[in-house]
Amino acid sequence: MSAPTEPAPEVPVSQQREFWALMGYAVALGVFGAFAGLVFVGVIDFGGKWYTDSDPGWFGGHWWWVAVTTAAGVVVGLLRRLMRLPEQIPGLFADLKSEHVDTGLVPGIAAVSAVSLIGGASLGPEKALGAMGGGAGTWLARRRALGKEDSQVNTLVGFTGAYGGLFSSTVIVVMLILEAARPGGQRFFKTLVGGVVASSVSFGIYFAIAGAVFLDAYQVPPYNFEDWQLLAGIPLGLFAALLVTVLVAFMRLASRLFGRLRLPGIAKSTLGGVVFGLVGVALPLTMFSGSDQLKTVLTDAGTLGLGLVVAILIAKMLTFAVSQGSGFVGGPIFPSLFIGGTAGVLVHQVFPSVPLGLAFSCLLAAVPGSVAPAPFSMVLMAAFLTQVGALQTAPILIAVITALLAMEGVKYLVTIRKQSRAAAAEQPASPDGPSTKDDRA
Repeated sequence: MSAPTEPAPEVPVSQQREFWALMGYAVALGVFGAFAGLVFVGVIDFGGKWYTDSDPGWFGGHWWWVAVTTAAGVVVGLLRRLMRLPEQIPGLFADLKSEHVDTGLVPGIAAVSAVSLIGGASLGPEKALGAMGGGAGTWLARRRALGKEDSQVNTLVGFTGAYGGLFSSTVIVVMLILEAARPGGQRFFKTLVGGVVASSVSFGIYFAIAGAVFLDAYQVPPYNFEDWQLLAGIPLGLFAALLVTVLVAFMRLASRLFGRLRLPGIAKSTLGGVVFGLVGVALPLTMFSGSDQLKTVLTDAGTLGLGLVVAILIAKMLTFAVSQGSGFVGGPIFPSLFIGGTAGVLVHQVFPSVPLGLAFSCLLAAVPGSVAPAPFSMVLMAAFLTQVGALQTAPILIAVITALLAMEGVKYLVTIRKQSRAAAAEQPASPDGPSTKDDRA
């Protein structure tokens, strides 16, 4: 009787031909992502130069801005119709979770997003760049007839190539993609290594041409770490969760209102342009993605009044919701950073004993950390943006985790309530009708 044959040892992933092919594609996607980012960011920066000579205070804008934002709404509506974009476009994190990008939508998303950002919509460039990079990865995988697993990896690597230059940090980019997509099995290792390659190539090219555009963007006053700041991260995180809850309410309200309007798409986007244009005239710092505007909020933190900061914070959430609900296209990360940073300035104004650097950095990470399913990436991003010390990152992490758990708790309660209502609706009624006190007696 012959002895049973032992199974052949599994070949490590890094010793397979397909793995090295993916690394070659990662280099190509890094090069593509760098130049796509340079062109896209260059176009929106050049086109957005009309936003000048404004005062950050009340009604510091110009009334002719409304004409620009209205025209942007018209062009957005026309482009959506010409390029046949559906009314509902998959969001950035939906694409990352599915590890797939609909390549047929990419040209329309890029064009409409460019006009949206040039026109002053309260949205970020990450949606368009992610669609271009991820779409290139999906397209390349289809051309090379890759299997399902490698196609998913190639798509995620395309995202890292697109973001390497934009975020100016390979560590942030790779962690963001891994946290948001959460690839399992061998896909994790392939995405990790391929993402490092693609984002490094992208950042190297981007930095050589444009320099670092994102790191150390917000200079906060230095402060010494103390033990009580760890506990301070908890209420700051709860405040971030409250802000995100209000933001979600604004988004649902705007989506519902624009959805119920019996108007063509071009009319809805035009109306949206009028709304955030008027808000921009009254509060100029609510315009655009908020990246440059947040620098003004931080620099002028000592001169901006409490009422103005509160108005800017609420108005930014409103314009973000209106921009998305009316048909403009863009990402949520940059506006969330603005909302979080402005909220940090607000906390410092109300409680001067809380250092500005502590409040600013904690809320800068906690608000987008509640919006995006990537808490550790947001901690790193806040630390890199503000250049706070290593000890100062501990309260930031506590604030982000507190905000994330609070939002998940709210979702849990909402789910339980919906299930209870559904169970009550399915319960059959008594054949004798509802009971009364006399019946029970």
